[in-house]
Amino acid sequence: MLKKVVLVLLFLASSVMAGSINIAVAANVSYAMDALISKFNESNPDTKVQVTLGSSGKLTAQIKNGAPYQVFLSANMKFPQALYDANIAITKPIIYAQGSLAMLSDKKIDFTQGIDVITQDSVAKIAIANPQTAPYGKAALEAITKKGLLERTEKKFVYAESITQTVAYALTAADIGFIAKSSLYSSKMQQYKQNEHWVEVDATLYTPIDQGIVILKNATENQEAKAFYDFILSESAKVIFRKFGYMVP
Repeated sequence: MLKKVVLVLLFLASSVMAGSINIAVAANVSYAMDALISKFNESNPDTKVQVTLGSSGKLTAQIKNGAPYQVFLSANMKFPQALYDANIAITKPIIYAQGSLAMLSDKKIDFTQGIDVITQDSVAKIAIANPQTAPYGKAALEAITKKGLLERTEKKFVYAESITQTVAYALTAADIGFIAKSSLYSSKMQQYKQNEHWVEVDATLYTPIDQGIVILKNATENQEAKAFYDFILSESAKVIFRKFGYMVP
């Protein structure tokens, strides 16, 4: 009888540990998530990682309203810091990657002018993520403004909800779009060539896109969430982030 009780307790303990975790992830990281989760599951095979993608601002609003996420990978440091200040995040924001901004078009573009290409008459619509909720949209607006191009181009803007949607707009509803460089490393994007369909935006035109991670209060006693958090900051994850065009600390 005692042996059966011990076996039941062991089964229950393993069931608790072999659960799932809910992760809120900035849309720009979506392209690297499959590789990250696959690598994480090599050492945590029984943990199912459930991912919700969106703009960092909208995910932050959901978290403040009680969404059951346990780890948040933001596209900037501002939103996770706000959650930490409100005692909703239980760890201080730490930079897990630094993103880069790029311009993308479905057409072949003469990018020798750099960002000034958006002033051309042939560029009638410019896709940009909502700068209020999407850090990459904010960076794009900053770059355009710093170059002195805002007044001439603002009427061309087509706003997207997230950087993922911005990529879709850049290839369909707009002539060019400001996107996360990481999206270009997706297998679906290999047909688009650097200096023909896309080019990096001069990094001196926008504030560095430091992307921060926090553990949320829903995961106070969740060891699997802590394991995923530790993995994202590990050397193994950094190798993957670099592969997808990020710089890492």
